Amino acid sequence: MTDKTDTATISAEEAAGRALVARTTFEREAVWLPMLAVQHLNAGERVIDGKTFTDCLIEGPAVMVVMAGTHFDGCNMGVAGNPRTLLLKPLGDSVAGVVGMSNCQFVRCKFAHIGFTGAPEFLEDMERTLISARAGDGAKA
Repeated sequence: MTDKTDTATISAEEAAGRALVARTTFEREAVWLPMLAVQHLNAGERVIDGKTFTDCLIEGPAVMVVMAGTHFDGCNMGVAGNPRTLLLKPLGDSVAGVVGMSNCQFVRCKFAHIGFTGAPEFLEDMERTLISARAGDGAKA
């Protein structure tokens, strides 16, 4: 009789995904937001919570819903002829198909192919910031 042990094995891809979800800091690296979101969903987490991104390139295509506790400090929010095109207004009480970011900090990050949505107050503040930055030195928030 062969003795079998109940040790679960996971693939290298799953191990990498779990490690990505467990991370709380990202520094000087490119972060593909759709992959980060999928790995969090695979781990049973509906939003990305409590992460700090410093000097990172945050890449889409994606729409980020900016939730409570998320802040941007010295970031380049993206390139657009009209900065308002980076913002999307929800038509109801909730949105689907977005990447939720809660209690996250973005410090000197650059965003590429990312749209932003959130509460009306966030959208109004971000619109003012983007328009002001465009008049100054670029789309920074």
